[in-house]
Parts: sequence; structure tokens; C-alpha cells
Amino acid sequence: QVQVAESGGGLVQPGGSLRLSCAASGSINKVHRMGWYRQAPGTQRELVAVLTSDGRTNYADFVKGRFTISRDNAKNTVYLQMSSLQPEDTAVYYCNLQGSRRLGLSFDNWGQGTQVTVSS
Repeated sequence: QVQVAESGGGLVQPGGSLRLSCAASGSINKVHRMGWYRQAPGTQRELVAVLTSDGRTNYADFVKGRFTISRDNAKNTVYLQMSSLQPEDTAVYYCNLQGSRRLGLSFDNWGQGTQVTVSS
């Protein structure tokens, strides 16, 4: 089994910063793809940023230049550094990790989500 857990959400004023963390634990061989998504009330979940095992990144246009995705391979952890936050960034942020487990099995797991609220 693989568990995924996010942390780091909270309330921040417009223009502020937050760093989200997402850690995977369990019988993991390698994490191939790490992604952050978000979902605001009444909307569909949308991609925020993706980081693959070969170091490629992909960002949604609405976060380019403000958010940075990074990883700590040794800890199977992915981070999302968010700056210049705006009220429209308010959402539940989810982490998605895809990779391989021992014995040749794969995994594609979501975290439980962490609330980010940007408000004065």
C-alpha cells in the first residue's frame, strides 16, 4: 500500500506565500510523476503543476511565475511553493503521485487535500 499525505495549507493574505508538502509512504520503488491539482467550490479539479522523475515541469498558465514545484527524492516528497497568492487561488489543493511499487506493481494515489484560503 502507498499513502499520500499533504500538509501546509492555511489562511494567507493576498500577496502572501505558502508552501505545500506532499509525502508518500509505503512500499515504493520509485515515484515517476508528482502533480498538484486544485478544486474551488463549484468547479472541476484542475492541474496546477507537474514534475516528472526526469526533472520536467509543467505549470498551468495561471500560476506561471508565481508557483514552483520541487521534490526531495530521498523523502518521496513533493513541494509546491506558492507566492503572490490571490483570492482566486483559494481552493482545496490535492497531490497526485504516480509510480512503481515493489514487485512490479504501479500506484496512482491522491492525497486527502489541503485547504488554501487567500483573504484579507
